[in-house]
Amino acid sequence: MKLSEKICTIVGVGPGISLSVAKRFAREGFSVALIARRVENIQRYAQQISEMGVFAKAYAADAGDFDSLKKTFRAIHREMGHTDVLVYNAVVGREASPSVLDAEKMVQDFRVNVAGALAATQLVLPHMKTQKRGTVLFTGGGMALEPYHPYASLAVGKAGIRNLTYSLAAELAPTGIHVATVTIAGLIKPGTHFDPDKIAEEYWRLHTQKPARFETEVVYR
Repeated sequence: MKLSEKICTIVGVGPGISLSVAKRFAREGFSVALIARRVENIQRYAQQISEMGVFAKAYAADAGDFDSLKKTFRAIHREMGHTDVLVYNAVVGREASPSVLDAEKMVQDFRVNVAGALAATQLVLPHMKTQKRGTVLFTGGGMALEPYHPYASLAVGKAGIRNLTYSLAAELAPTGIHVATVTIAGLIKPGTHFDPDKIAEEYWRLHTQKPARFETEVVYR
């Protein structure tokens, strides 16, 4: 399978949004690097994408372990090339209301839900800055806009990823790098308005925007 010069790296791969986004970019000729905690869980996704005629490879990394992320991104850049599009989809959806949520657990969740996105972004920025272009897309959620107390930690995480998006976008837009978030305000389910394939179109649309028309957020309702 021929390796494309265009690389899309996705952190936090599963059967929903991330797989649909991977396939959407693969249809446009991107080679795809898929990252999850356990590589054996996503090798079949890499195979599905390879069957589309593009190169795809599964990698293991824990989004909350920044040394793990560094090691994996070094491997991707060595074996596939530098990342042109980064999609951060990793999330911890712990169920606990704020009055009983363990503070240390919340900090652990924050490492995956927000800090990992920052760490991953910093690992692809040097090349993007050199090229004066690149796309960084974060998967957001409606809880950033309307917190849901039974999932307090996740709500804080989605608010954090939204805030991080706006900060990074303001800093990096002048360099030609597009940072944006897709805030998904609904339950993802195939065959509905919230079908992951439909939502994946928003990721592609954001990537194709010209600098003068960069959007920072799409709220998908």
